[in-house]
Amino acid sequence: MRPLDGITVVAVEQAIAAPLATRHLADLGARVIKVERPGGDFARRYDRTVKGLSSHFVWVNRSKASLTLNLKHPEGRRILEALLARADVFVQNLAPGAIERLGFPTHRLRETYPSLIICHISGYGLTGPYRDKKAYDLLVQAEAGILAITGTPGTPSKAGIPVADIAAGMYAFAGILAALFRRERTGQGAVLEISLLEALAEWMGYPAYYTRYGGRPPPRTGAHHAAIAPYGPFATGDGKMVLLGIQNEREWVRFCHQVLARPELAHDPRFESNAARVANRQRLEALIADVFSALALEEIVRRLEAAQIAHGHLRSVEEFLDHPQLIARGRWREIDSPVGPVLALSPPHHFRGRGPGHGAGARGWPGHGRSSPGVGLHRRADRRLASRTRHLRCEGGHRCPSNPAGQAACTRTLKSATCTNTLWAARSAKPTTSGSRPSP
Repeated sequence: MRPLDGITVVAVEQAIAAPLATRHLADLGARVIKVERPGGDFARRYDRTVKGLSSHFVWVNRSKASLTLNLKHPEGRRILEALLARADVFVQNLAPGAIERLGFPTHRLRETYPSLIICHISGYGLTGPYRDKKAYDLLVQAEAGILAITGTPGTPSKAGIPVADIAAGMYAFAGILAALFRRERTGQGAVLEISLLEALAEWMGYPAYYTRYGGRPPPRTGAHHAAIAPYGPFATGDGKMVLLGIQNEREWVRFCHQVLARPELAHDPRFESNAARVANRQRLEALIADVFSALALEEIVRRLEAAQIAHGHLRSVEEFLDHPQLIARGRWREIDSPVGPVLALSPPHHFRGRGPGHGAGARGWPGHGRSSPGVGLHRRADRRLASRTRHLRCEGGHRCPSNPAGQAACTRTLKSATCTNTLWAARSAKPTTSGSRPSP
């Protein structure tokens, strides 16, 4: 039994933050029904690098069922209401106020479904002067001060991954788990509000304290640490790179004796404390570079290991994919997708005794794989929808067994509101409503 088996999550979601939160719930066994607008989540079209699919979408949408609804039409809203009546968790990250305008205000949902856990994810929060501002990851990184402390002295830089989205998604995930635990004891649902800015603000804790009480912000130091030295990349004599970090004075002494072979530096007043080393960073790094320039990477690593100094390799993304530790622990496995098997990392939350990746690796893409969630309720919703809808025609632009090239138009006429392909988005002259049925 997986931890969240029996939990149903309905998610009106798009982009990264909310889909990441619900994917983690799905990895733990929850049945996640992803509700998309006609045409689908726009993250499907960020790129086509994963055999024609978007890398972002593949990352955050495995293990879900997918349902396309036009929530501006009464029939679409009726179907969402029916889903919520059977749900444990409702997650949405539409623009602030949008879900209320569609007829799903929080106060009504709380009155109608008192045990429902409702999670709103927004850029800046549901109140305040920034409430209605558009909030993309880079913009929130800038507003939170991330760019001010990231990069080199002359070039502010964004983080290479969407840290604002990830932060919000992970706090939503944690908040929902806490709300489910509380509901077990009280029977009561909850309303959670997560904003990208406030999630990332929590991650700005050390720079905030450093600046408020130190009188100046931590400088941008590239790959080096702004408040610890030595901590960062150093070139080796054979043209390679090693990263190392000294965390305390015991390590510093060993580093001087066993790695640099300069024991006199251990008690040099310029370097005898971390604060002194940071103040004299340029001289310190020049001394290390002078020693390392005469040594090959293999010899430096041998010395670092003998001295028990933390170090790492500066790996490319290609080298990360082949990281020996991930391979040794069996973290990579294949999941199903509309275009065939694709690689996926097993969830980081590994429960011993179940084998790695018991959630994602076994279940795969929305609507695909033998263990995909959402078969029962999804099929019932499909049947109810089918009884009210005439012939539907695919919007086109999606690959499927009947349309492998993803042409702009497809001649297939559907006799019901569903298609067996998750990426299928159907429409009719009546309400634009369609779903994708997971494989049994």
